[in-house]
Amino acid sequence: MEINPALITETKSRFGIVGNSPALMAAVTRAIQVAPIDLSVLIIGESGSGKEFFPKIIHNYGARKHSKYIAVNCGAIPEGTIDSELFGHEKGSFTGAVSSRKGYFEEADGGTIFLDEVAELPLTTQARLLRVLESGEFLKVGSSTVQKTNIRIVAATNVDMLKAVEEGRFREDLYYRLSTVLITIPPLRDRGSDIALLARKFAADFAEKYRTEAITFDDSARSLIMQYRWPGNVRQLKNVVEQVSLFEEGNVVTADAIAPYMPQNATVYSPTLSQAKASAHSYENEREALFSMIFRLQREIETLKNIVMGGTASQPLLDTRSNVAPVDSSIVRYTGYENGYPQDDEYEANDVSEVESQEISSSMTLEDTERETIRRSLERNGGRRRATAQELNISERTLYRKIREYGLE
Repeated sequence: MEINPALITETKSRFGIVGNSPALMAAVTRAIQVAPIDLSVLIIGESGSGKEFFPKIIHNYGARKHSKYIAVNCGAIPEGTIDSELFGHEKGSFTGAVSSRKGYFEEADGGTIFLDEVAELPLTTQARLLRVLESGEFLKVGSSTVQKTNIRIVAATNVDMLKAVEEGRFREDLYYRLSTVLITIPPLRDRGSDIALLARKFAADFAEKYRTEAITFDDSARSLIMQYRWPGNVRQLKNVVEQVSLFEEGNVVTADAIAPYMPQNATVYSPTLSQAKASAHSYENEREALFSMIFRLQREIETLKNIVMGGTASQPLLDTRSNVAPVDSSIVRYTGYENGYPQDDEYEANDVSEVESQEISSSMTLEDTERETIRRSLERNGGRRRATAQELNISERTLYRKIREYGLE
């Protein structure tokens, strides 16, 4: 179905979508095309890339536009209450159920429900959702009466769904039911000049909202933000621009002025290289990166320990993954991290009291070392999990999982 370019422009304006990159235009076009046809849609894209706009396009251009639209963040609802939230419950069905309650599927009957972070649903809830997709039927928690609902489901995720299916974290039959139509949202780093357009828009929005003088970006600043990787996508760009707008009010912002607001662990980005080596988000990759950092720290700890115990830095180390060059026993150069930035310090071999007080054992297991690395990073960052995740170069979700796993709450 051919889409009038004027309709695409109108849609972008109506829903606040900024940009002209081919991948973004293709996603908008696909959403408009599928809207009138009552099919399930799965939207995939990285966190912060703007997936939440597309279910609204689908709902408002479809036959259900005069009925309810309900957005549900599946990752924000505890596993113990997700069934009750989605399907409702009967009075007395569990502790605290003092009255009957309608769920989202009953409330949105005749309309559209948007399930964000759908990959976070427990397997038992996935089975209930599959039944809704197949027959429109569901059971309230604590009820034996089958209820019907006429609803359109649009789901979104930033997870590699096929990998989740392979690992048994998501039902294969549900995946194919949800993904009748797939819409892929491009990450910000692959949207070219859209980055500069968005930055200018966010600066203007900030100035209008807070009645301040808008900032402008010179060529060096535009070049920097175009080369930056933006791991947090549009959400991160907006955050950075708002900070710069506050502290550089009315100024012409240069690369030197904006650089301190951008985490240094992802400064430069090459679109060509990225597209050649693009891969889906993977917790295994993050775990490997974390382990690599841990092993590097272990090597440095072993070097210091050998000196403290009267040995030399050239003695064999426990880590067999790589070889460490001999180090002058009088001075050890330690490269660590402080506030997320590399720091180089020299420690004299006879100044070992601080090293001794840490009581680091060379017999620590990999899990022990990982736990200790996360604990120390949390301490350095005052318990701020976002800063800790950035320092360790892992996602906040992975950090939360590790904190729970190691009892570091």
